[in-house]
Amino acid sequence: MSVIKRFFKLPGRSFLLLGPRGTGKSTLIHQQIKSDLEIDLLKSKYFLPLNSNPSLLEDWTSQLKAGAWIYIDEIQKIPALMDEVHSLYENKKFNFALSGSSARKLKRGGGNLLAGRAISVQLFPFTYFEYSSIYSLDEAIQWGSLPQVVTEPDSKIDFLYSYVETYLREELIEEGMIRKLEPFLRVLQILGVYNGQVLNTENIARESYVSRTTVDKYFQVIEDTLIGFRLQPLKIKWNKKELTHPKFYLFDVGVARACGGLLNQELDPSQLGHAFESLVIGEVKAYNSYLKLNRTLSYYKYSGGYEIDLLIESRKKTLTESALFTAIEIKFAKLWDSRWNSALFDLQDKSKGKINRLVGVYRGSKKLHFKNIEIYPVEQFLELLAQGQFLNPLTQKD
Repeated sequence: MSVIKRFFKLPGRSFLLLGPRGTGKSTLIHQQIKSDLEIDLLKSKYFLPLNSNPSLLEDWTSQLKAGAWIYIDEIQKIPALMDEVHSLYENKKFNFALSGSSARKLKRGGGNLLAGRAISVQLFPFTYFEYSSIYSLDEAIQWGSLPQVVTEPDSKIDFLYSYVETYLREELIEEGMIRKLEPFLRVLQILGVYNGQVLNTENIARESYVSRTTVDKYFQVIEDTLIGFRLQPLKIKWNKKELTHPKFYLFDVGVARACGGLLNQELDPSQLGHAFESLVIGEVKAYNSYLKLNRTLSYYKYSGGYEIDLLIESRKKTLTESALFTAIEIKFAKLWDSRWNSALFDLQDKSKGKINRLVGVYRGSKKLHFKNIEIYPVEQFLELLAQGQFLNPLTQKD
């Protein structure tokens, strides 16, 4: 199996690393942290005694010196353990590397997250910067970029189906996040098929034979466990038909394809287009987190009119200045059609100065310019993204 060096560097002091299973949290910690004690709560020899008596952690660490690193994997399985971690952090000055798929149970169970003293960070699937030497962008568009898919492509279909079935059963049913798997899987299948589409919970409830209230709860669980996220609409307020519903994306296009039951059939051009858009937006979201820029991401659409795939907030609104945005149009095409420029120009005009940068991303090989629109081949866009371009207003344009 290939070992890929991650773009993301872990903090040098205690941290909580979150991310869905399979994103490589344990591997990353092993690569970057030399732990003096490792506790995997997926293993019964650690889980059973600590779940019955969390104070055993103090006994197990009694021989360690101040500054020692203690790695606890799947920390959310025993929320009460956080109080012991906090006590040892304060009194023994240990460093803790904590990892898990969600802080939901920690917060619900009263976990204190080290009273804010531990840095909370998130890990995403591999980015193009990480996988490009051994895995193609075309493969990533179709199968996603979870580490095991990238490093063991021959078993990708079996892995992705198993991921959905096993992960969801273990993570969501066994830990009490949802009560029944079957209705949840029906909702998830719809999300997999319509990944990256405008979210209408009433329609999803009707198609899945699940109540609207239950669907809302499912979405909250999906977001809390980092399996998916909402992209909220930007409201320019020049058109009364502006959409107010968010779009919903699953965190990995391969997982989305597995959820939709689409792994064994060829994707049509429309599905590939949505997967391409989802991949690009997923990378923007990852670097927004890795580079600690915290930019608001959104999209724009009005009924009967055009849609702009992604808007990145490049300047926050203040008492004296309005917010500024970079508008990005993402096209699964090898030739850029100049007709796509009109929506970007129109939105910039209607926004009255709020859109200060216009960008296109496509699958061609040349960088293009149409007046003030910058058109990037996707590989170049993703390489610049890793350098902070398009997210950091202080970064010079290429």
